[in-house]
Amino acid sequence: MGGGRWRRIAGQIGRSIAVWAVSTLTMLVLAGLLPDFRLQSSDGASATRIGVTAALGAGAFGVLSAVVWPLLVRLLLLVPALVVGLLVFFLNGSLLLLALRVDPSGQSEAAPETAVIVAAVMSAVASATGGALAVRDDEAYRRRLHRLADRRRGSHPPCPPTPGVVFVQLDGVGHDVLTGAVAKGLMPTVGRWLAAGVGQRPTHRLTPWRTDWSSQTGASQLGILHGSTFDVPAFRWYEKDSGEVMVCNRPTSAAELQRRAVERTGDGGLLALDGASRGNLFSGGAAEQALVLSIATRRRGRENRSRAGYFAYFCDPANAVRTALSFTAEVAREIGQSTRTRLRKRRPRVRRGGLYPLVRAFATVVERDVVVAAVMGDMLAGRTAVYADLVAYDEVAHHSGPRSRDAEKVLHRLDRSLALIENVAGHAPRPYRIVVLSDHGQSPGETFHARYGLTLADLVRAGCGLPVPRRAERTRSGAEARAAVRAALGRPVEEGGGRHRSAGHPEPVVLASGNLGLVSFPDVPHRMSKEEIDARHPALLGTLANHPGIGFLLVRSERHGGVVLGAHGAEIPLDRLDEEPGPLAGFGPGAADAVRRTHSFPHTADIMVNSFHDPADGEVLAFEEQIGSHGGLGGAQAHPFLLSPLTLSGPADDGADLTGAEQVHRVLRRWLRESEGPRVPLAAPRAEADPSSGCGAPECDRMEVTELGNGP
Repeated sequence: MGGGRWRRIAGQIGRSIAVWAVSTLTMLVLAGLLPDFRLQSSDGASATRIGVTAALGAGAFGVLSAVVWPLLVRLLLLVPALVVGLLVFFLNGSLLLLALRVDPSGQSEAAPETAVIVAAVMSAVASATGGALAVRDDEAYRRRLHRLADRRRGSHPPCPPTPGVVFVQLDGVGHDVLTGAVAKGLMPTVGRWLAAGVGQRPTHRLTPWRTDWSSQTGASQLGILHGSTFDVPAFRWYEKDSGEVMVCNRPTSAAELQRRAVERTGDGGLLALDGASRGNLFSGGAAEQALVLSIATRRRGRENRSRAGYFAYFCDPANAVRTALSFTAEVAREIGQSTRTRLRKRRPRVRRGGLYPLVRAFATVVERDVVVAAVMGDMLAGRTAVYADLVAYDEVAHHSGPRSRDAEKVLHRLDRSLALIENVAGHAPRPYRIVVLSDHGQSPGETFHARYGLTLADLVRAGCGLPVPRRAERTRSGAEARAAVRAALGRPVEEGGGRHRSAGHPEPVVLASGNLGLVSFPDVPHRMSKEEIDARHPALLGTLANHPGIGFLLVRSERHGGVVLGAHGAEIPLDRLDEEPGPLAGFGPGAADAVRRTHSFPHTADIMVNSFHDPADGEVLAFEEQIGSHGGLGGAQAHPFLLSPLTLSGPADDGADLTGAEQVHRVLRRWLRESEGPRVPLAAPRAEADPSSGCGAPECDRMEVTELGNGP
């Protein structure tokens, strides 16, 4: 035992010396390449003296990075999280200048802008060297993971031997896209689980499921985490009783939707027992929350750790530098890809300028890295249930297309994230079952505006006899990543939100959710019937129903309760849709049930508009600026997937199709019961460490595993 301990200590010392030596060599190389960075006095110095100076400078920089960096991050707790990422280079350069100043040789100096470059390169090289050495020593790698787990558990009772469950949501990845990616070899981890290779045995099963009419994250994730999708007719909708536009990715709306779901079900949520919610719109009842939108507007405290994950991640300067470099590379990649698409005149396409490259880089790099690191930390802490949302694919597919080369590259990187989580599961204090699922798919197609030169709002105004602007205003995209960026910046306000009061504002409110449109008349306090709409605007319903870009309409009827309207005067009562689907015929099985259910919601719009859908190629026409869209009926958007371990029971034992997020919620609850988790909440978690306590705080410990994720 004593000999093994000394060998471990010797190994740790050896690795530290190796990292120091590589950092010293890096500093020498940079001093030779950069004119404003030198390690000798102006009258020259011997090679030995220069080497000693570089060694002292590298050592001082390493010590300052380990000791001072976490304190700097703690002092920036009130700074927006994305700004912290942008300050990474400046802070690192400042630490290097300080290290050179405390160098006892007194011969080294650097210009401030050069110090930023030198510090970034040295941090990246030191991180890569340390990670490579840890990878080569499997036992050291395993010991560090267990040490991190012990530190995270702290005063918690020992973890039970029963399995925990990690739910990873790949936002927007449809069943068809996943199977296609596996067939192409883009997702080798998922392929191995499904035994896609020769001689492999499967460990998981793949099950498709079908969403409600509202095929978008707000409805699906609310149903999955809280068991209710009732009265969520779309991504955004107008509520006449309050005069408010509800938007699923606006924090105030998300908090209200979660409150309504809990009130309706009488249950805290899927994660109420020792759970963690990471990167989601809703908490799921978890006590441990980070990057959760529904709590983003609360005052910071123990109940609100919405942005804690960002600061925790940036406690490690290597994480910060690596993510900042990847962020910059992703911005450049998006600019190059969008420029190439524009020069080659590919269709369909949407505008990808402005702030979009930054939004994409945030979704595909920053949020992915932070969320995956948080999940691995939760596993090392032995939490019973973890649910995390990775939005990278959804954001890219909206603007590049669901099956584009850009989106395929994102799928490959998401597969690597799943491999990291699987790797850490082998070092967690309890076994883990990894469930991967999606909340919806995406349907391709050009926008309604691109095909017809006008927006849905223009068409509604024309049908109402109102003037139509010569230049149609584009409907902005409501992708989930934009809300995450606003929350990270501390400004979680959704565009287009606010009140639409009826006084002096008789014009209709027209909202878009992918290829689903909603038309409401704010001056009428109740949901208008077909007869009332015809009396007020005789041409409106006919204008909409007969337009080639519209698939069908849903309106209330005084005679039939509710009717579906289509082209050429088609009018089908809801109770006859099974025998006579009419305009719903091309939208596949389950469409009639989805429409009937939405009709029953209290806040369904006066007119629900679903775009045209081509069953041959699955294309729809989005009312937003998206060439990969979701939110309505038609195509792959309504067909997400559920990838579960074979050790769990089948999602539908009776062989029936999974329909609706509420049913998925019941399946996930059953799986948690099968894992024989605790029937009562575990002991209350430790109070979160004070922000001034340095990197010994639990969330800082969690982030150390990010680099380790590149291990064996």
